[in-house]
Amino acid sequence: MKDKPPSSIVSAPVAERRDEKTVRHGIEKIDSYAWLRAGNWQEVMRDPQTLDQDICQHLLAENAYTDVVLKETKTLQDRLFLEMKGRIKEDDSTVPMPDGPWAYFISYVLGGQHPRYCRAPSEGGEEQVLIDGNVMARGKAYFQLGGVSHSHDHKILAYSADDKGSEYYTLRFRNAETGEDLPDEIPETDGGGVWSADNRWVYYIKRDENHRPRQLFRHLLGTSPAEDILVYDEPDPSFFVSVSETADRQYILLQCGDHQTSEVRLIDSLNPDADVIIVAPRQTEHEYSVDHGNGKLIIRTNSEGAEDFRIVEADIGAPQSEWREIETHRPGRLIMHVEIFREFMMRLERENGLPRLVIREWADGSEHTIEFDEEAYSLGATGGYEFDTHRLRFNYSSMTTPSQIYDYNMSTRERTLRKTQEVPSGHDPSDYVTRRVFATAEDGESIPVSLLYRRTTPLDGSAPLLLYGYGAYGISMPASFSTSRLSLVDRGFI
Repeated sequence: MKDKPPSSIVSAPVAERRDEKTVRHGIEKIDSYAWLRAGNWQEVMRDPQTLDQDICQHLLAENAYTDVVLKETKTLQDRLFLEMKGRIKEDDSTVPMPDGPWAYFISYVLGGQHPRYCRAPSEGGEEQVLIDGNVMARGKAYFQLGGVSHSHDHKILAYSADDKGSEYYTLRFRNAETGEDLPDEIPETDGGGVWSADNRWVYYIKRDENHRPRQLFRHLLGTSPAEDILVYDEPDPSFFVSVSETADRQYILLQCGDHQTSEVRLIDSLNPDADVIIVAPRQTEHEYSVDHGNGKLIIRTNSEGAEDFRIVEADIGAPQSEWREIETHRPGRLIMHVEIFREFMMRLERENGLPRLVIREWADGSEHTIEFDEEAYSLGATGGYEFDTHRLRFNYSSMTTPSQIYDYNMSTRERTLRKTQEVPSGHDPSDYVTRRVFATAEDGESIPVSLLYRRTTPLDGSAPLLLYGYGAYGISMPASFSTSRLSLVDRGFI
């Protein structure tokens, strides 16, 4: 019996055939398993107990079958789990991000499953736990914290949570000093909240009955959510809506878009009743993003055939014909992200599959690139909370090098290592090799491929290979560090 695979002695559950006929555009289609798609899925998202029992029982049978089939691998599963867990520092924390008198960070505790949002005085002092997800999750079958944002005067927190697994987040408000929650409670949001400059209003997105982020509301702190003001309602069901703020905090950004078209509106952060300004009316296949600083809009755009994007500046309300180019389009060099500061601009771009960070000084237009040594690596950057600063924070990793967080002085070009990802069970990057090669596609395009293997792994074709790729929506896979990947590599995989 031991030599027989479990699947030979256990029957897999077979879904019942219930033919359902539909006719679309004169074409008849028979779907035997349409009954497995819950017709009341919107209700199920809010309350899983409302799932049809026939569907529920079939899913439970599938799970039970999986458990039986994989029973003989249980020892290996447990060993792999302990390996992967041993590479994760459970009581970890992020590097504090300064915002005036306070620096904000996220921490985790040993045995905890949820983050804690904390702060400490920027000049040093006692840490304060603002939101503890572990405390809030007690007694709940499911719990997920959403966004957490502090008011600009650091007095109130807007935070959200989902305790059903529905991805409908309830937005709440907490006094940062006392830890007490205000009575304001807003259901069915997308999880985020953006504060107005005067700390009186919070802008948030509500999801519709089809789970799409569609409506922008603003809430006056201390009033009933029933009185909240609808700022915008997106009429196109293919567009999603999001909200953020500009780097200088002068404007609330209302972003609408699908995968190939953008439209951005500006809301005066100090005057919410002022007219909303459309930066550029939506035009199919025009993608753009906007920021504001030093009295100018900085726009990343693919207009005028700039497939890989260019950067322009514009006055508020100026038509596209008056946009002034400050970074030209260069085919093959994709501008992915822009951060602006009072004296600098940072752009994250990718060429030949490799990312790079470029710093520009507004005063004279001079530029420099932050250099790295490895063949393949991953980069990310954030401007943080402060606009009038010389500090840029970026993170670096490769398939062999754990994540490293740096503070970079854009003026002196000094980089300060603030943190290196700790692997508690141990990790020696010199035991591994990262390589970067190119494969030629059928259409002649060169595809960069990042390789990771142990230094002792034979390269004669005998080693097993796991190949993974993704490329839809302009998204590629960065050559970043992964602790779980090492369990394969340590067993001889490339």
